[in-house]
Amino acid sequence: MTEINIKDISALREQTGLGIMEVKKALVESDGDKDKAIEYLRKSGALKAAKKAERTSNSGVVDVYIHANRIGVLVEVSSETDFVAKNAEFKDFVHEIALQIAAANPTYIKKEDVPEEEVNNEKKIFTEQLKKEGKPQNVVEKIIEGKLEKFYGEVCLLEQIYIKDSNVKIKDLLTEKISKIGENIVIKRFARFEVGC
Repeated sequence: MTEINIKDISALREQTGLGIMEVKKALVESDGDKDKAIEYLRKSGALKAAKKAERTSNSGVVDVYIHANRIGVLVEVSSETDFVAKNAEFKDFVHEIALQIAAANPTYIKKEDVPEEEVNNEKKIFTEQLKKEGKPQNVVEKIIEGKLEKFYGEVCLLEQIYIKDSNVKIKDLLTEKISKIGENIVIKRFARFEVGC
């Protein structure tokens, strides 16, 4: 198996505009061949979804979910047209997102929403932990990178594992819906309320 390096991942990310994990998976599946990786991404619908992501989304819906009168969620998800906003599959997707928010309690929608100060603070904590464990400096950065990904997976909705399928992240579910419905879909904002919190 060909070893996939960060340079190849970065180059393909820049070319496609897709996330690290999608690009890395495509390179692994295509044994490091960039052209085959792009073909793989096209077949999977990821590139199609990335192109649609550039289009504006001015329609959509707000969904409400109340769990046992203790947790309440409001979520706004937009689409390009009113036609899609009224589509049952789109509405079901929005409701699934509301359920995810209720169950997994994210703080942000995507990685870019996390304040730099908070990320730096997490890095500092991880660095201190690793120093105490006596980890060698050459592996510290890789470990911190992995810990940061885990942190994002807890606090960022799009990075979270889908509560109904542990093999899928919310961003994958979103990409799949964009590809299937044929319009850009954007999770705009949400609010989560819990009794006693």
